[in-house]
Amino acid sequence: MPESDKIELVRAWLNKARHDLKSAQRLGAGADPLYDTAVFHCQQAAEKAVKACLVFYDQVFGKTHDLRLLIEVAARSQPALRKFYRWRNS
Repeated sequence: MPESDKIELVRAWLNKARHDLKSAQRLGAGADPLYDTAVFHCQQAAEKAVKACLVFYDQVFGKTHDLRLLIEVAARSQPALRKFYRWRNS
């Protein structure tokens, strides 16, 4: 993938993650918060941020919503990320 396309894809994933975070904040605030839906959007934001990382480091990933799997794939090229899937062995 050309570098310019990769950068645009990373930006797109991060923009979507940012939107999910804003949605979570709005859903969790106010007089009648919707915490369950807010937490869903937090998970979505994390997933999209990891996918941006994967694209940036040229890691291939399939269509999945499994955050643990995505972090594990990311950690193959970025060992510092291993601390984020320590639950794997627990």
